[in-house]
Amino acid sequence: MIEIFVLAEEEIVLAFRMIAIEGLSVADKDEACRIFTAITHDKAAADPKGGTFDLSQCKMLIISEDIAEMLGSGLTEWQLEGQFPLIVEIPPLSGHVEGHASLVDMVRQAIGIKIQ
Repeated sequence: MIEIFVLAEEEIVLAFRMIAIEGLSVADKDEACRIFTAITHDKAAADPKGGTFDLSQCKMLIISEDIAEMLGSGLTEWQLEGQFPLIVEIPPLSGHVEGHASLVDMVRQAIGIKIQ
């Protein structure tokens, strides 16, 4: 039963595997969209070893900011629906994506409150 899953570059996925959190690396936009749809709608993702990850109990999907940029409005729409898995964005190994605004950033800007 997988409750947390990672979608990021290979090095980040490997780091999370070291703490027993499974994930998949993504190479391009098409692959990112395909895997994101599989996770959010089919509740499963293909394991490179030939099996599948059962994500029916997944509560949190950790996505690097560069992958979030690839997913674009599809990701924002999913977040606004308020369904599981919840999306948590982390910076990629290269650092924060310049100009990237997460849903949290957009909400903070809309309500004009900065919580520290």
